[in-house]
Amino acid sequence: MDVLQLLISGIANGCIYGLLALGFVLIYKASEAVNFAQGDMLMLGAFLGITFINTGYADLPFLMGLVCAALVLGAFGYLLERFVLRGIFGQPQFAMVILTIALGFLIRFFAGTVWGHNPMSLETPFTGQVLRFGGLLIPMVDAVIIGATVLLTTVLYFFFARTRLGVAMQASSQNQMAAYYMGIPVKRVNAIVWALAGVVAAIAGVLFAAKGAVEPSVGLLFGIKAFAAAVIGGLGSLPGALVGGLLVGIVEPFAGRYLPSGFGQVAPYVLMLAVLILRPGGLFAQVSQKKV
Repeated sequence: MDVLQLLISGIANGCIYGLLALGFVLIYKASEAVNFAQGDMLMLGAFLGITFINTGYADLPFLMGLVCAALVLGAFGYLLERFVLRGIFGQPQFAMVILTIALGFLIRFFAGTVWGHNPMSLETPFTGQVLRFGGLLIPMVDAVIIGATVLLTTVLYFFFARTRLGVAMQASSQNQMAAYYMGIPVKRVNAIVWALAGVVAAIAGVLFAAKGAVEPSVGLLFGIKAFAAAVIGGLGSLPGALVGGLLVGIVEPFAGRYLPSGFGQVAPYVLMLAVLILRPGGLFAQVSQKKV
């Protein structure tokens, strides 16, 4: 029974890692760049959710507050790409790395200034509730996280497979020059990708805030683990991001429980190292050949 409890908790955490890893993959597929501020966007989304739902400023219902946080962070992602990141388009990739690292510092400073450095959590209608299946106790928040991840994954699948914008995003991610010649507005699509990454980060942040405490530095830790999940799954694969997140989420509690103290924190990175040694492109690597 303890194994099942650890497994369910790990899957719930893995869903959050997987959603955040989706943001890494979306941006990487669009621009072959890594957004190292993605974890801080999760943290910002969590604080926005708390502000919309649990403070006297709005007192919105949980679902409406989540939507508002997602819209605000989506708009932030769009404007960030449009007015900041687009200016370094075509520059070496390390320029994007340095810029997003600096952006992470700015977001953490902003969050600390506005919300302070004391841990905060989100009170929801399902806080403290438990589902009982025989001797198995499943926190309602874990069930909501898993269900929300399945729903969001399904929506994203149909978005990319069935909508013109989703198909345009896929075409742009595979070959920007060819997509441009086919009439796809590549720059606008890239901005929408950043907006979508912001929306997903906000949803992951609100779900995390419903499960645990949030403070400005939590985004850095989550971002590193989600990046490990994206690498494990394969930076070019959306399904791989989710699978990598689940693997990281499951490995963590089991390593913390059955291995010596401290192994739970390093287990995701050991797993990433093992995957990179055995399969350098990740578990869902998309192998392609380039002629030069």
